[in-house]
Amino acid sequence: MTTVTTTEAHGHRDAAGVPVRRLTVLYDADCSLCTFVRDWLGRQPQLVPLEPVAAGSAEAAARFPGLDHGATLEEITVVGDGGQVYRGTAAWIVTLWALREHRALAHRLSTPAGAGLAKGAVLAAAKWRGARKKNGGWGGGAYHAADGWSFDRHRGWTYTPPGCADGACSTG
Repeated sequence: MTTVTTTEAHGHRDAAGVPVRRLTVLYDADCSLCTFVRDWLGRQPQLVPLEPVAAGSAEAAARFPGLDHGATLEEITVVGDGGQVYRGTAAWIVTLWALREHRALAHRLSTPAGAGLAKGAVLAAAKWRGARKKNGGWGGGAYHAADGWSFDRHRGWTYTPPGCADGACSTG
């Protein structure tokens, strides 16, 4: 497994050789894919506890003052309790490694042969996220369409007929 060994997260210790006992997964709370994965991770049996924290949040900034929090919104970042920082493909692999049912997969993905597959999956997810943001697609919070339908994750689907701005409303 590829690790970014750095003091970036905590700023005061070398993370090399420190055991991982807990992982903080920084995720984009405005991304529907990211929140789906966060919820999925919470339902999985964990060998190493995973704690989701919204990337770019006040909590993330307070807990990890040395991180580039703008970068954590662009690329998945996982922080180990010993100061380890994992980004991109390594972050996905270490997250799978923490899960009981996916640890063997994480070991396979950390090999040279598996690394290409893991990188491809991460790039596909990043491309999907980028397309959703660029096209104004749904980010998971609210959705509004010109036909009057809207979705709010707290209220569900609602329909409000389109306005009659020109005074000619269709009743058909």
